[in-house]
Amino acid sequence: METPFPPFEPNGPDDSARGPRLREIPLRLVFPNLITILAICAGLTGIRLAFENRYELAVAMVLVAAFLDGIDGRVARLMKATSKFGAQMDSLADIVNFGVAPALVVYVFALDQARSLGWIAALIYAIAAGLRLARFNVMAERENKASWQSEYFVGVPAPAGAMLVLLPVYLGFLGIATDRTFAFVSSVYTVFIAFLLISRLPVWSGKSDGNRLRRDLVLPMMLGVVLYVALLMSYTWEVMVFTVAAYLVSLPFGARKWRRKYGTLTIEEPGVGDDDIGRHI
Repeated sequence: METPFPPFEPNGPDDSARGPRLREIPLRLVFPNLITILAICAGLTGIRLAFENRYELAVAMVLVAAFLDGIDGRVARLMKATSKFGAQMDSLADIVNFGVAPALVVYVFALDQARSLGWIAALIYAIAAGLRLARFNVMAERENKASWQSEYFVGVPAPAGAMLVLLPVYLGFLGIATDRTFAFVSSVYTVFIAFLLISRLPVWSGKSDGNRLRRDLVLPMMLGVVLYVALLMSYTWEVMVFTVAAYLVSLPFGARKWRRKYGTLTIEEPGVGDDDIGRHI
């Protein structure tokens, strides 16, 4: 028979025996994580559409996933809703949207005809994207960051890598025959992009506070952005090919600017400890 009175506790109630108390979470803390989840859904949907031979929609979903994955962190900072949970979610989404999804889409579209070599190229790219993201996370968590980290990336960033590796798909949409030769060339190109991801090539980020734009160039730049978006909507794949080519051409200029300033061709970090795996990759 149950007693109507609670048991006597000489030291007060024992809260450790109870389960965790549920508390309300502000919606602003949840919203950035919802964007991350939508990005994962878009990336995975792009993979499905590729296997269904709906390639244009597949590429569009991968690019949408990359866009959403790129803004979730900024939205979190803008809404003051950053959290360790959100950071872990974002890292997991990155490997799907920037590594796995682009690799599988380009494999199904073009690399498949190269058989095992095409699959190996896709694997190399996906692994390289994972290594690139891991290195970025390690560098972002350092307490003492180098001054150049606000101006340069170490290697091509993963979102840009996802855009670059899809070049064979863009060319296929423009009418280039996706035969066996095209598959082998695309495999070599995919491995090349993977190398750019894990390289120590200095890639200008454009995020430095020291970068200023002359007042008289503000309106022409805004007009140029509008023109670019309008062309992208009308001539999507031609503009994407041009964008990839322009990005690749810009890499040597960023490295040249780094060499003039620091005197080396690649980014070296002599202050990193021997126990930091990022020093070796």
